[in-house]
Amino acid sequence: MTTSLSAVADVDRHAVSPGAVSPDSSGALLLPWTTPHGVPPFGAFAPADFRAAFDVALAEHKAEISAIAGSQEPATFDNVIAAMERAGAALTRVSNLFFNLSSADTTPEIQAIERDMAPVLARHYNAIALDPLLFARIQAVPEAGLTPEQTRLLEREKTAFRRAGAGLPPATMARLSDIAARLATLGASFAQNVLADESAWEMALDEADLDGLPDDLRNAAAQAANERGQPGRYLITLSRSLLEPFLQFSTRRDLRERAFRAFAARGANGDAHDNRAIIAETMALRAEKARLLGYDSFAAFRLDDSMAKTPDAVAKLLQSVWKPARARALADQQALQELFIADGHNGELEPWDWRHYAARRRRTEADFDETQLKPYLQLDRMIAAAFDVAQRLFGLTFRERADLPRWRDDVRAFEVTDRDGRLVAVFYGDYFNRPSKRSGAWMSSFRSQQNLDGEVRPVVVNVMNFARPADGQSALLSFDDARTLFHEFGHALHGMLSNVTYPSLAGTSVARDFVEFPSQLYEHWLEQPQVLQAFATHWRTGEPMPGPMLRRLLDSRNEGQGFATVEYAASALVDLRLHQQTDFGDFDIDAFERATLDDIGMPRAIIMRHRPGHFLHVFAGDGYSSAYYSYLWSEVLDADGFAAFRDSGDVFNPELAGRLRDFVYAAGNLRDPREAWLGFRGREADPQALLAKRGLDQAA
Repeated sequence: MTTSLSAVADVDRHAVSPGAVSPDSSGALLLPWTTPHGVPPFGAFAPADFRAAFDVALAEHKAEISAIAGSQEPATFDNVIAAMERAGAALTRVSNLFFNLSSADTTPEIQAIERDMAPVLARHYNAIALDPLLFARIQAVPEAGLTPEQTRLLEREKTAFRRAGAGLPPATMARLSDIAARLATLGASFAQNVLADESAWEMALDEADLDGLPDDLRNAAAQAANERGQPGRYLITLSRSLLEPFLQFSTRRDLRERAFRAFAARGANGDAHDNRAIIAETMALRAEKARLLGYDSFAAFRLDDSMAKTPDAVAKLLQSVWKPARARALADQQALQELFIADGHNGELEPWDWRHYAARRRRTEADFDETQLKPYLQLDRMIAAAFDVAQRLFGLTFRERADLPRWRDDVRAFEVTDRDGRLVAVFYGDYFNRPSKRSGAWMSSFRSQQNLDGEVRPVVVNVMNFARPADGQSALLSFDDARTLFHEFGHALHGMLSNVTYPSLAGTSVARDFVEFPSQLYEHWLEQPQVLQAFATHWRTGEPMPGPMLRRLLDSRNEGQGFATVEYAASALVDLRLHQQTDFGDFDIDAFERATLDDIGMPRAIIMRHRPGHFLHVFAGDGYSSAYYSYLWSEVLDADGFAAFRDSGDVFNPELAGRLRDFVYAAGNLRDPREAWLGFRGREADPQALLAKRGLDQAA
């Protein structure tokens, strides 16, 4: 239900309620979907249909909210909060579908509609949040006699309305509405600019340029060239699934530099797609919003409703890992510098050299070669492994349904059932990179779970950007790719297993620094020997991964943690410090980035994982603004949480799996995150588990 203000910030937290659609609604977007399991009717509508559908759905939702706010009946939970949960069914349906497509398979027409609709939708939801009659009705709802879930929902609604500015003077509320509309426009433009840079750039290679590249990367580059109309050549694009292995294996330092610089400069090339002015305006507006709401900074506002609570708590966590990670990274940098010099180069190791020499160091010192590992990590087998773990933990079965409507032919659809054969969810997997898809990997929902008016099961999607294999070849993953697949599937399970009454509390609608816990926890099962022994099989021979290779893989899990932690923590520190600023007059994001990295002592051969110009987490909406630290906060929980399974002697311990399902995966936002954690683990989390997991507990 889209009325809930705690559930409208990003599309993967929208929830759909069933309800009548007005009879004058036109097209397949608004009419009840009669497809199997009520999935979206892909192929039955055109992008142009969205504009009219939004108009109808917005009008319908506005009328529903007006009726709730203007009712003369005494306020009750049912006629205010539950009524708000039921309102906006058509708008939620259209919004979920539209914004999923705008991320996964956009077109110029969809992008134009997104730019137009972003401020319209922002103003619509702000009008709800700032409606004094509606806020008064919510405040008047009596708490006596409510169930625990109803009490939780009422508390979350009151909090969301207050944080939106409800009850402030009219002029302040009007300004907050203007800010929200402008921020929505800026966020949409930011994301589209990044996609434009990623889609436009390519580096064509001939046979002479392929030195060092393994066969699977050559095949993927050839396939990329075929898809872009250049058969017989090879292309490297800015998709991580192509770019990172190219940086790792290519012996052509000049080409590595060219590709790396293009990747690092996304959104900051001084052209029509440059995002730096958008960043400056976004930050000024966020700071103003925080002041209007009574906070010292946007970071203070943002974190007040999180597990961390304060910027100081976040800074303390980040600094606790920064010092040992930096020490490890600097030691690694010196070792790589020696290899660099031994290779005949002068000067200092550069960021486009790090992955190349780190891989060579692993091959010589740890006897670990990624090229030998990758043939055992088939995409199809890793998907099957993720499904198998879900079956062993939670009793889920996945049956592929090629007959279900899909937005692309290579998208896969699965019917998910429980031990008794009852439908749990529909799961879509969209795994391969294409120019119409934004970068990264994510989970979202076309429909969220709820039990308000009968059981409504969710429709969940995972979107990846893996390199497409050549015809007749198997899609092969790096171990990091496989970990990403498990991570996003952990998010998907959080949506699929949800079992709550009210849609605003369903699935991933939890605190931002708790939402990564279920996904990061799920990654641990990929690293279990019994999982890899069963599913890591050679794509040609079907033979399982040899024992010595498996042992080297597991022994090398903490290799490169200095680099990985530094590039991540630097991004989180820049994000936090940026949102602690209050003056953005004549703001220069490049100067701020340099000054911050100099202050924290960033190793010169590493850059932020996400530089500001393409930091989608932070600027394409505010989902992770001041909150990119969330992955690390949740990692404290996942490290300690998996220790419970490991220490029990059974990584599929049914008692622990049951508590994990009841208090985390199925529970949505039924309770405070700390209470959810304690219900699963039985005690507070041990922060030391994080450093131990990353192998940084012994770092200098």
